Amino acid sequence: MGTNARRIPLTLGPRQAMAAAALIGAAILAWGHWLEADMARHMLIEFPLLLVAGLGMSKALPERAAAIIERCNRLGLAGFVFLSLTAAYWMIPVALDETLASAAAAAAKYASFLAAGLLLPASFRAAPLALQAFFVGNWVWMTATVGLIYQDAPQQLCVNYLIGAQLSAGEGLVAAAVAIAGLWGAYAVPLYLDMNSQ
Repeated sequence: MGTNARRIPLTLGPRQAMAAAALIGAAILAWGHWLEADMARHMLIEFPLLLVAGLGMSKALPERAAAIIERCNRLGLAGFVFLSLTAAYWMIPVALDETLASAAAAAAKYASFLAAGLLLPASFRAAPLALQAFFVGNWVWMTATVGLIYQDAPQQLCVNYLIGAQLSAGEGLVAAAVAIAGLWGAYAVPLYLDMNSQ
């Protein structure tokens, strides 16, 4: 059983959510060079902004499209797996380098994070807390591990980012993992207590 009755509501209407997504997209296009000039900004600002833009797009989906996603995303599995694979792939140094060298790779990055963000609300609505815990925990572990590798690597892993930027990105990834774990815990613990009190 999912958490349909206890979802976190998006307060924006469909038009406002789509407008917010468009503004985020415009900001990324306008400041993309600045964001991608630094490894930490690339991974810790641009990636989440793309996810948030996808969240806005999900709010503006037609009912028929939303229903198709719900049917194809039983228990939230498809959305969570897709997000996990997307995050894992674009944290690979050679993949990150490729987004700066290839327009096709950059477009794939944008599209994959937007799609992951679009699927995320439906995944949280459909997934029971135990399944959410599995995927959130996996993402936290993976992100923290990558962050530690970036910090401990004795050599530069990305062609386009110096080792100092790599160290900052690694520290940021560990901090992001801790923050996401705390945020999900703050969301999940009251739901768990509420379900067990009924």
